[in-house]
Amino acid sequence: MHGVFVTLLVIVCIALIVVVLLQSGKSAGLSGAISGGAEQLFGKQKARGLDAVLHRITVVLAVLFFVLTIAVSYFEL
Repeated sequence: MHGVFVTLLVIVCIALIVVVLLQSGKSAGLSGAISGGAEQLFGKQKARGLDAVLHRITVVLAVLFFVLTIAVSYFEL
């Protein structure tokens, strides 16, 4: 059982890394954080299309990562 959870954890980790790297940046670096980053943070712009899908996949994979990490530590005993 432990081996199955470890294998699933590795797959989820790789998928999470890939999905995070596929997402577009929210600002243009430090200059965007100082001048125009607040408009995206407090504005009513919502992610559309591929960005929304990648965001949802990221949330699901992050939850799976935490659940599998707890499961691996529980079944390691």
